[in-house]
Amino acid sequence: MSTPLTWQKSSFSGGGSGEDCVELATADDTAIRLRESERPTTFLTTAPAPLRALLSTLKAGRLAPR
Repeated sequence: MSTPLTWQKSSFSGGGSGEDCVELATADDTAIRLRESERPTTFLTTAPAPLRALLSTLKAGRLAPR
């Protein structure tokens, strides 16, 4: 049996009800899981380095607008 994940809300998540959140959990030393609080059973698994690169890109505003 696997250990349940401990999810942590992003400090930048918000919204009136507090239910529109991005949450993260570490699955082990090499895996990070991300989910949206509205869909808690759907998550993305990544490693620390790609997540760090994504966050750096977002913070720098280097994504092209849609």
